[in-house]
Amino acid sequence: MFAICLEASHAKGMGHLFRMLNFKNYLDKQNEKYIFLIKNNDKTKEILKNNNIKFEIVNLDDYKSNWEKDIIEKYNLQYWINDRLNTDKEHSENVVSKGIKLITFDDLGSGAILSNSNICGLFFNEKNLFGKKVLKGTDYLILNNEIDKYKRERNKLNNILVTLGGSDTYGITIKVLKLLKKHNIKATIHIGPSFNHKEELDKELTNDYEVINFIPSLIEEFVKYDLAITGGGVTPFEANASGLPCLIIANELFEIQNGEYLDSIGSSKFLGYHNEIDNKVFSTINDLDLNSMSKNGMKHLDTKGCKRIYKEIKKYE
Repeated sequence: MFAICLEASHAKGMGHLFRMLNFKNYLDKQNEKYIFLIKNNDKTKEILKNNNIKFEIVNLDDYKSNWEKDIIEKYNLQYWINDRLNTDKEHSENVVSKGIKLITFDDLGSGAILSNSNICGLFFNEKNLFGKKVLKGTDYLILNNEIDKYKRERNKLNNILVTLGGSDTYGITIKVLKLLKKHNIKATIHIGPSFNHKEELDKELTNDYEVINFIPSLIEEFVKYDLAITGGGVTPFEANASGLPCLIIANELFEIQNGEYLDSIGSSKFLGYHNEIDNKVFSTINDLDLNSMSKNGMKHLDTKGCKRIYKEIKKYE
């Protein structure tokens, strides 16, 4: 049985949760059992309840009581997965002391060194990655296999989607909308479940911009568009894998290398960090070679990450 321990919130974003929901779907196909371990966050709880997923609320900031031991014994766990970015060594010691396997995702914390596998699908230039085994690169990136149903090659720019994360912590959607208005570019704007800038957005909206939210599948929504303006998390990888080119703006510093990587393979254009957006592309947006960008995305990215990761984990049996 797997423990899937993650952090998701307005501040942290919801990407960790959505990644683990994709991995959970693969575990379901393998008839594996699991328990989600989360902080007490209303949106996370709502999503898990709506998906009929069993979970427990835990105090991830408690490094002294060894609550991990109780969870491991209660569920007779074999594997512990952390999707939290920075885990503490004391926490990892509590897990591995019970003789189970520790797998962590994109972990730069002190606890990573004790992991059996540190799976780093989104680290390309980072040298200080620790773990008994580090699995690095897009082969180990978890992408929704729904992508395979909606792949299509883009050729001409007709419809643009703006989607800057479930929470858009820094309100970059507003900055992008102002740039689109300045260059008379129409677009559809997607806002996520934790978007807290609705009042600012409403002030800037005109009839040229439709707002969508709470859509059941962003992957399915992608098929309607020829270009997306996104953050630098998993979204542009999912979009590019489906053939949808992106203009990428990094919400966080660690997203910069993601944008640079996708720019380097020719599937997206990286516009920089959110407080210093390179806006020149907006004046020449119709000159983008969408067909080349679309083909490059589908060539370099696939949806087999879950299978590769699961295969590696099961080697520990």
